[in-house]
Amino acid sequence: MVEWRISDAPVPYEEALSFMERRVAQISAGEAEEMVWLLEHPPLYTAGTSARREDLVDPDRFPVFEAGRGGQYTYHGPGQRVAYVMLDLNKRGRDVRCFVRQLEDWVIAALAEFNVKGEIREGRVGVWVARPDKPKAADGPLREDKIAAIGVKLRKWVSFHGISINVEPDLSHFSGIVPCGIREHGVTSLVDLGLPVSLPDLDVALRATFRRIFDGNPPPNTES
Repeated sequence: MVEWRISDAPVPYEEALSFMERRVAQISAGEAEEMVWLLEHPPLYTAGTSARREDLVDPDRFPVFEAGRGGQYTYHGPGQRVAYVMLDLNKRGRDVRCFVRQLEDWVIAALAEFNVKGEIREGRVGVWVARPDKPKAADGPLREDKIAAIGVKLRKWVSFHGISINVEPDLSHFSGIVPCGIREHGVTSLVDLGLPVSLPDLDVALRATFRRIFDGNPPPNTES
């Protein structure tokens, strides 16, 4: 059984980290069910374990938090759906690569609900969309923008952190960092792609596709 929780108000980052720490310990001890927590954060930057100092372009713009997850710098803020995924991989196969691929497939399946083709790229973490509508550099590759970030951590084979999908964030806020250390491509969102999608719309797609990808069995929402 996977518990689903949706928070309507933005959740402070420290509060979310504390909650995940407690929940992961409870799951590991067999005292709580697995959980997916859907939320937003106030505007902030997080640094993963591979973050490079030079990629923090504007360190005074928003608070910066050491996340402890894999990856580099990421922006979180209103209009972006964060899904923190606390699953027991002891019961789901102790395969980190498979788990990350499942997260990628989950994002791609959810985007497909809105007829958006999300893709993964070798050497580039996250989910990307082709932008043939944007000009490319002379003799350069076709433009691609990142629409979703992925970063996870495991403790005793229980996962936390997870994914973030851009629905309608202020995309200018990404300019304070080099998102995930990638300079040659941009970022986008569902609304930037011309789709009038809301966070609740995406939540419906995430719940429906989670069942397909992870074979979960989510009960009714727990609102907070």
